[in-house]
Amino acid sequence: MSTGFQDTLFGAVDETPAISRSARGQRIMLTGGAWVDVVPGWLAGSAQLFDRLVDSVPWRSEQRQMYDRVVDVPRLAAYYAEGDALPDPTVVEMREELSARFAPELPEGFATAGLCFYRNGADSVAWHGDRIGRGKHSDTLIAIVSLGAPRTLMMRPRGGGPSRRFPLGSGDLLVMGGSCQRTWDHAVPKEKGAGPRISVQFRPSGVW
Repeated sequence: MSTGFQDTLFGAVDETPAISRSARGQRIMLTGGAWVDVVPGWLAGSAQLFDRLVDSVPWRSEQRQMYDRVVDVPRLAAYYAEGDALPDPTVVEMREELSARFAPELPEGFATAGLCFYRNGADSVAWHGDRIGRGKHSDTLIAIVSLGAPRTLMMRPRGGGPSRRFPLGSGDLLVMGGSCQRTWDHAVPKEKGAGPRISVQFRPSGVW
């Protein structure tokens, strides 16, 4: 599948994907017991993984009820439940590394993986929180690894207030923790001219 994504001006760098343990992140405290960790450049060689996932993942289109009609969800998706074989060895490595890194906050580790393919700037995800299951009443963690073209993840308090912008480039890691899913919403808005992007989301068991 041709996507048109290039991670440099001269095309994708032929670099084997590898987790950068020297990448430095920042924890940003939000209101209501929520926090976000942002680690730019957490995954080196992300362009190669992006290409592999575009071709190997069984992407599916989804639909949802919108008032009196059914509409297409503006992105493609794939979901790997607890115990499912993940689509690439690097995705397995990412989950293991994140489980080890966040063991103090999440002793059980991450269990599932959800992937979203934003084909262009018209694909998006509306404001929401992952509040089905444990996230409705308990603190939890959701880790997102961004691959491909840059996109912005927006966050805003559920009770109202100014929103926060988190621009994510290819290989960047963002982790939402604490009460984030209960007290904040997040979205990836449409972005004119944006290129293709894959979001890999790791969640604990019972959170979606």
